[in-house]
Amino acid sequence: MVTATHVFGSFAVPDTAAAREFYAGTLGLRVGPVAGMEEQGLIEIDLGEGRTILVYPKPDHVPAVFTVLNLVVDDVEAAVDELADAGVETMRYEGFEQDARGIARGDGGPAVAWFADPFGNVCSVLQET
Repeated sequence: MVTATHVFGSFAVPDTAAAREFYAGTLGLRVGPVAGMEEQGLIEIDLGEGRTILVYPKPDHVPAVFTVLNLVVDDVEAAVDELADAGVETMRYEGFEQDARGIARGDGGPAVAWFADPFGNVCSVLQET
């Protein structure tokens, strides 16, 4: 068994300065540089309670084909409206019934809407049931 002292997730973007603007400015998350790694452009999204997600620069970035970040919200409809007001469009997926705003409501599962960051990485807002 591995004895980890700390666990965190990560994903890549081609431009961490632009990522910081999107994740902090558009989504309102706490984003800052990784101490001691400012020269390399690493940033982290603070999830609270000592949890972070590392965002690192990768010049030949290819977007993930899966959701890299899920934002749990109290009201998915309000969150989708706020995203739309900020110019962020929801994504459509085959196999999911989504309403006109792009919100999927599963049988007993969360209501969820997906969107992409400026680099094509998939994120979501979801309201737990």
